[in-house]
Amino acid sequence: QLQLVESGGGLVQPGGSLRLSCVASGFTLENYAIGWFRQAPGKERERVSCISSDGTIFYEDPVKGRFAISRDNAENTVYLQMHSLSPENTAVYYCAAVWYGCHYYADDYDYWGQGTQVTVSS
Repeated sequence: QLQLVESGGGLVQPGGSLRLSCVASGFTLENYAIGWFRQAPGKERERVSCISSDGTIFYEDPVKGRFAISRDNAENTVYLQMHSLSPENTAVYYCAAVWYGCHYYADDYDYWGQGTQVTVSS
């Protein structure tokens, strides 16, 4: 069974940091691009970052310089390190997989995790 499982979300104060993890089971992440998406209440799901199978990385403008995506193929895991968090970053964060190269649109991704809640509040 192909599965992605996110973890690492939680409640953090403004200015704080979190590291999200996305672990794959049932398939090898090595040949897949992994995107991190988020969906805030009342808003559409949006891409935050993506790392392709060859290591090419993309960040959306709102998170550039604050978020860092990385992958550990040996652990079949992709990480999203988030710094300088603000209440605007509050959302459910999802990881998703698509073969080889990054795509911008969520509909292009084939496998999704269940999401992990990130809440930034004092």
